[in-house]
Amino acid sequence: MTTTSRNAGSSAPVVIVGAGLAGLTVALQLAAERPVTVLAKRRLDEGATAWAQGGIVGVLGDDDSVESHVRDTQDAGAGLVDEHTARFIAEHSAQAIEWLVKRGVPFSPDPQGPLGLHLTREGGHAVRRIAHAADATGRAIHEVLLAEARAHPNITLRERWMAVDLITSRHLKRDELSRCYGVYALDIDSGRVETLPAAAVVLATGGAGKVYRYTTNPDTATGDGIAMAWRAGCRVGNMEFIQFHPTCLYHPQERSFLITEALRGEGAQLKLPNHNGEGTRFMAAHDERLELAPRDIVARAIDFEMKKHGVDYVLLDATHLGEAFLKEHFPTIHARCLALGIDIARQPIPVVPAAHYTCGGVVTDLDGRTDLPGLYAVGETTYTGLHGANRLASNSLLECVVFGQTCAASILQAQSEPLPSPPAWDESQVENADEQVVISHNWDELRLVMWNYVGIVRTTKRLERALHRIKLLKSEIDDYYAAFRVTRDLLELRNLVDCAELIVRSALARHESRGLHFSRDFPRTLPVSFPTILSRKPKKRDAWLP
Repeated sequence: MTTTSRNAGSSAPVVIVGAGLAGLTVALQLAAERPVTVLAKRRLDEGATAWAQGGIVGVLGDDDSVESHVRDTQDAGAGLVDEHTARFIAEHSAQAIEWLVKRGVPFSPDPQGPLGLHLTREGGHAVRRIAHAADATGRAIHEVLLAEARAHPNITLRERWMAVDLITSRHLKRDELSRCYGVYALDIDSGRVETLPAAAVVLATGGAGKVYRYTTNPDTATGDGIAMAWRAGCRVGNMEFIQFHPTCLYHPQERSFLITEALRGEGAQLKLPNHNGEGTRFMAAHDERLELAPRDIVARAIDFEMKKHGVDYVLLDATHLGEAFLKEHFPTIHARCLALGIDIARQPIPVVPAAHYTCGGVVTDLDGRTDLPGLYAVGETTYTGLHGANRLASNSLLECVVFGQTCAASILQAQSEPLPSPPAWDESQVENADEQVVISHNWDELRLVMWNYVGIVRTTKRLERALHRIKLLKSEIDDYYAAFRVTRDLLELRNLVDCAELIVRSALARHESRGLHFSRDFPRTLPVSFPTILSRKPKKRDAWLP
């Protein structure tokens, strides 16, 4: 375990669950005035932020405007984007880029560009407005902010610590669900669950991509924040809208490597493989924007062509862009593919769609506040109305920065309350020899069910079958969780099955096809539609609570 700890005063800290861009933005904005503890369930550099290739949106150029960005966000979101949220994000995009530049993020330069930055274009954007650091933007941003957090005397970083559940009024045996008081957290190396009281808790745990068999997400994306907030009584929204990235590398040695949308933005073409190896372009049959159509359209087009022609993948051809250009602008992709025997300057790249982004999540306002006082959420964990039925490319990193800043400001403005002493975690559970076998089996079954029945194209019958299997798995997992000592694998499986149920229930509730949700039973898009909001009343006291 790596723990960076410094004297941060005697007051209870703000506990941030997740060490990606959203969590670190909140931490750095708070740390001048409040002690902060950041929990990372794996290494600090293993989150989804570091995997982000494309870039971050900034309304910066003379040919761009807030109105244009809002319009592109709404078009991609297929009628479910909250205009107020989209406008707020667009209006604060330039400031977010400037904040990162001032911290030393090494964006790709262009002396003639706004702020001296090179801007690229991605699918769904009318103009070039994506600031990037070659094709490894997320890593460049994360390394800078993580270094600053490590050096800050008021920030404690706890590596290999995983939140188990939120501490709420039910743990204190109070009748009303009134507030979040902290988290129970597993120290993975010691195997002990610790009680962490908190002045506020921020969920910044990312999405739930690992609920699917094939995903571009890292192993951390198990929907922890969404599941914990749901169990604590918070509403969740739009969970049926899971974005499948159109272009994940198809290779037996690499199932999670993303081929950034920026490659298509620079002119790469999608083609069907054929006997002569050259391929035939097919996007013209699906959308007039060709390869620059929004992700949901491109992913469905690829899925359709693969099934129609009985092929395992399609080709992304960037050979006409030239070796020098590809090495300069896409060095990570060039190097990784070359290591696998694919020279992208001379060969097209085999690609398939894969689960990529969770467009729904915990319902919050523009300050990151959830339904539970004292609990905040930021980033992919949330539903704010920004992404609607499909996320516009590169709005995700922007969302983390903008709402990370507003969340921190809201926490600083909130009145502090005396914290009660929550009960310690019940450590009476016993070990179980077949634990890993059970977890592994249930994990595989859940992800296969979701991939086969709740993927890019859905039917009511498939969804009902999925829900039936998920309920059986959930019952098994809950029984196991109540009886035996918790581990990271068990906690992640528990969170994934909760998220899977939310996705399927939301999909069954939407009787139309819109954005990322396409149903063969309801193929039309209704003239008027609304977000899918699920709510629950938590049990006053679950059997496994301490």
